[in-house]
Amino acid sequence: MSDAPVLAAPKRRILAIANQKGGVGKTTTAINLATALAAVGEKVVLVDLDPQGNASTGLGIDRAARSRHIYDVLTGEIDLDQAALPTAVPNLFIVPSTTDLTSAEIELASLPNRNHRLQVAFRTAAASYQHILIDCPPSLGLLTLNALVAADAVLVPLQCEFFALEGLSLLLKTIEGVRAALNPALAVQGVVLTMYDQRNKLTDQVAQDVRQHLGEVVYDTVIPRNVRVSEAPSHGKPALIYDPHCAGTEAYIKLAREMLRRERRVDAA
Repeated sequence: MSDAPVLAAPKRRILAIANQKGGVGKTTTAINLATALAAVGEKVVLVDLDPQGNASTGLGIDRAARSRHIYDVLTGEIDLDQAALPTAVPNLFIVPSTTDLTSAEIELASLPNRNHRLQVAFRTAAASYQHILIDCPPSLGLLTLNALVAADAVLVPLQCEFFALEGLSLLLKTIEGVRAALNPALAVQGVVLTMYDQRNKLTDQVAQDVRQHLGEVVYDTVIPRNVRVSEAPSHGKPALIYDPHCAGTEAYIKLAREMLRRERRVDAA
């Protein structure tokens, strides 16, 4: 793992990691970005808002240990801090998910302030968390809407494939709608290109097209297609612990560094 220093952002950030398309590296990015931030001294809590619970599994949280989870937080039964579990990574905590969350969209629809349940939960969260990362489900339903209302900004993992821009346009329209009606401060923090394969000409063409359309919104750092990163979740470990020296690990460290630089620029503006 690189020894290069990364300066922490001076105030807490709430970041939704979202893309309505599955299989784009969303959860992998959530796990490894959270780990990279924790590795440089940030206190981080990762909120697993996906009913599949892959972020929880990828950080080694056994399903039997998930007696308190994000569903209980959304329904107001417990506070976020009560649901947060420590992980094997120092400074990194996770609010796990279970299959109970599959019914949450129906139940939330009948609750008061249904779009603001997560936002309210974050108000009571420990002030010591410097980053709250939300791993959103691969859809644009009520759970993702709660994340967008609660977040300061959105990070969008985007797979380097032919239909990448088509799916992104729908998410950007949703973000604009949330900004107009529910969260005026919501920003697009950045788009990160994932599963990049420099041997594939189509991958390179997609990357060029995305940068041409979106400009500086796209991170300079790209996440390569990497076997070790793909293997890590089956061992209940982030790639940064499973293989600290692989290309994927190095890319996520660079991404964390670039993200913090962007946050400092926002603070200075």
